[in-house]
Amino acid sequence: MVVKDQGSIESYIASPEKLKNLYRRVLIVVSLSQIFGGAGLAAGITVGALLAQQMLGTDAYAGVPSALFTLGSAGAAFIVGKLSQRYGRRTGLATGFIVGGIGAVGVVLAAIMNSVIVLFASLLIYGAGTAANLQARYAGTDLANDKQRATAISTTMLMTTFGAVLGPNLVEMMGRVALSIGVPALAGPFLLSAVAFIVAGLVLFIMLRPDPLEIAKAIEAHQQKMNKDNKAPSLHTAGNKRGLAVGATVMVLTQIVMVAIMTMTPVHMKHHGHGISEVGIVIGFHVGAMYLPSLVTGILVDKVGRTAMSIAAGVTLLLAGLLAAFAPSDSMVLLIVALSLLGLGWNFGLISGTAQIVDATEPSTRAKTQGKMDVLVALAGASGGALSGMVVANASYAALSLAGGLLSLLLIPVVIWSKRA
Repeated sequence: MVVKDQGSIESYIASPEKLKNLYRRVLIVVSLSQIFGGAGLAAGITVGALLAQQMLGTDAYAGVPSALFTLGSAGAAFIVGKLSQRYGRRTGLATGFIVGGIGAVGVVLAAIMNSVIVLFASLLIYGAGTAANLQARYAGTDLANDKQRATAISTTMLMTTFGAVLGPNLVEMMGRVALSIGVPALAGPFLLSAVAFIVAGLVLFIMLRPDPLEIAKAIEAHQQKMNKDNKAPSLHTAGNKRGLAVGATVMVLTQIVMVAIMTMTPVHMKHHGHGISEVGIVIGFHVGAMYLPSLVTGILVDKVGRTAMSIAAGVTLLLAGLLAAFAPSDSMVLLIVALSLLGLGWNFGLISGTAQIVDATEPSTRAKTQGKMDVLVALAGASGGALSGMVVANASYAALSLAGGLLSLLLIPVVIWSKRA
């Protein structure tokens, strides 16, 4: 929603208290949408690889669903960013969630028809919900100051936990619901995804008024008008470019490692005698670790610093990869610990990287730039998902986990370089 009432804009510029109240309300609305968005995302993650394995009859392409919906989220991230920049967060995010819900309906139809082509096309569309779910974290930062940004990001991510943990644990129940209406059991969770994504979109479209990005752009224009003699932009632009490069690198590496190992864990567990309910438990702990620590992580990123938490992400992901590689395959406890560490490392990397992206953007170009950064993140996830199945089919799950853990160590030289620069 574009704020057209100049008097309303001026009232937010003139009243810090009113602006603070709007900031809090935006966080509440975005957090509410994230509860539903998390449920839609997690349900699909849990059974996507298993559905592909069932329909294709091979493990080699079990990572394709993850690759497809992350590839779809790459295209959607760019579009959602452009829509948000032009029409506001409300329009961009709501569109992404609702389109993602339509994609989830398509996955259910593909399972009924046993059509791989419809499945793959629907997973691409489903990725729009993933893109909106991820970009929603930026909406909470539009009105935050530089000492609140990571905390604002983490607040919205924390609320994703409720839906993200609930989604995988409803897999078995949704499978029974699906069977009762003549739908294959593995498509059941996508019924939940469809409803959850569409509700998340409606919450944002109805309740996110006035639009935080439009208010932020108005405040930026006012500040520029009041400070015409500012000569800092050239230096600030150089810092911005470095901040964008480092933030993007941190998010891309953490996404590749997390998606690759997470995607093949359900297949690995099934091969070693674990049932779908046990898969749901492990993925539930993993997704919980991705989001539940967010509030503490945000405070640490704001207080301790972006660099320290990026290094912590690399170390945590390394530990996750080593444990997943060497843990006995029949040990539920060690799998839960490994996947929880994997989620925690991703949490550290995403929040510290996102904070650096927000620091390096201005409201006038913020949403568009953030959309482009999330395209890179989504493409990284698509690559990790696509390659993971091939690595496991030609080597082993242990080799995949070990390679992912070692790759995460690249975060350390990157952030040290940024600190010296």
